[in-house]
Amino acid sequence: MILTTLEGVPGRTIVRHYGIVQGSTVRAKNIGKDILAGFKNLVGGELSGYTDLLQEARQEAINRMVKEASHTGANAVVNIRFATSAIAAGAAEIFAYGTAVYVE
Repeated sequence: MILTTLEGVPGRTIVRHYGIVQGSTVRAKNIGKDILAGFKNLVGGELSGYTDLLQEARQEAINRMVKEASHTGANAVVNIRFATSAIAAGAAEIFAYGTAVYVE
């Protein structure tokens, strides 16, 4: 599956358009990461626990989007975008979406 944020795939021609595909996941912080983040806030630096959590969430959202695209017969998803929204205190949705197409 070809994935791109571009509107098309360079060197390829879109021959079929299947429409919008999406994938999402809702993730919550855990108390252990919150405690470590609190200590890190005192000295500064990257909150690697949260970085890892968000990276895993983005990857899961992409995987679900690709699965949906595969079911349509697509071999590429173009114009991929990400969005996030707060669902509840300490929980957020990561949403990936794009256009499923078949390219030659």
